[in-house]
Amino acid sequence: MSSVLKQIFLMIRVNLGSLPRRLWISLSMVLSVALVVAVLAGFLAMARGFEAALAGAGSPDIAVVLGGGTTQETGSEVPAEAIRSLAAMSGDTGIARNPGITRNPGIARDGAGELALSREIVVPVDVRQGDGAEHTLSLRGMDVAGPALRERAGLSQGRLFSPGAREIVVGARIADTFPGFAVGDTIRFGALDWRIVGHFTSGGSAFESEIWADLEAVQSAFDRHGQVQSLRVRLDGDPPGALAALRERLSSLPGTPLAAVPEADLYAGQAERTESLIRLFGWPIALLMAVGAAAGALNTMMSSVSDRAREIATLRLLGFARLPAFTATWVEAVLLSALGAAAGAIASRLAFDGWQASTMGANNTKMAFQLVVTPDVIWTAGLLGLAVGVIGGALPALAAARLPMRVALRARG
Repeated sequence: MSSVLKQIFLMIRVNLGSLPRRLWISLSMVLSVALVVAVLAGFLAMARGFEAALAGAGSPDIAVVLGGGTTQETGSEVPAEAIRSLAAMSGDTGIARNPGITRNPGIARDGAGELALSREIVVPVDVRQGDGAEHTLSLRGMDVAGPALRERAGLSQGRLFSPGAREIVVGARIADTFPGFAVGDTIRFGALDWRIVGHFTSGGSAFESEIWADLEAVQSAFDRHGQVQSLRVRLDGDPPGALAALRERLSSLPGTPLAAVPEADLYAGQAERTESLIRLFGWPIALLMAVGAAAGALNTMMSSVSDRAREIATLRLLGFARLPAFTATWVEAVLLSALGAAAGAIASRLAFDGWQASTMGANNTKMAFQLVVTPDVIWTAGLLGLAVGVIGGALPALAAARLPMRVALRARG
């Protein structure tokens, strides 16, 4: 056994020592593997980044009430009667304080004693980028309590919008991407002008791809009088128990069926759908490229075996077994693919991590996010790169082990 191991190590040294003779063809294999790894890592980083942006938008103690049997704000409508009934159950007749009534549908109160609730509507608006391209963004109308229900959100410049005024606060990703969104600027949405009074950040979450304004101002400007698509509420006390209480109250309301969805679940569902779509495109492309790279690895290693035919045959005549010839050739292929995987991983980390991207998010509007190259992304893409060498080097290794010694010596003699 020790004799075989010595033979294997010796043949590996011989193979690696001959690499300078085959430098360019070996580099082509390394680069093809690196490209496969970088492409797959790019797609996986995109999926991770989109997931992180939506996960950051969800809070465990916030619930979103939707109507019409949908799990998205698009297509949802919450009737005014239902909002009034829900407020009355809480001891609120105009979403105002009434400490004499203690009935609680699971909705918390803010420091002023009012329900921690925001009626909201999302309107798609078109804006032009510097190159003239038109993009659809989300203009969200909300009550004054709306910003406070986004725990990670905070003003980075300016102030919040005033009730009833055509004023907007803009998410950081929009302000950084599109011209004309500086604080103090005026921008036209539809037929009316809106004044930008602030910018906000939200830890890189999907909220940063939104524009916020007063609910009644948005309803009036876009002829959506009285329309409410969702209610965002802060749950009172223990979130599971409060959510159950809220759902029980909603089920007792007449008319349109209403559903209360944890905010985290709402955005997680959106992330899962888009992640699946990204992977649906990314994996087939990467696998097709991997097949091509494996074919290239096979060609590279067959050329290596042909180039070293005299060396292999000489060692076989000296008593070396087939296993060392097979193992040494296979190890060379795996090492070259490992170098390619490492190069691809480094390149993807430098090129993609933190790179700005955008896609269609919730409500069929543009959502910006950052690509995130995590360790699991590197490992997954790197393993695919290693597989290229393992698969592509198997047949050449077998050819090296079965090399006819006399024919090889004659061919090189």
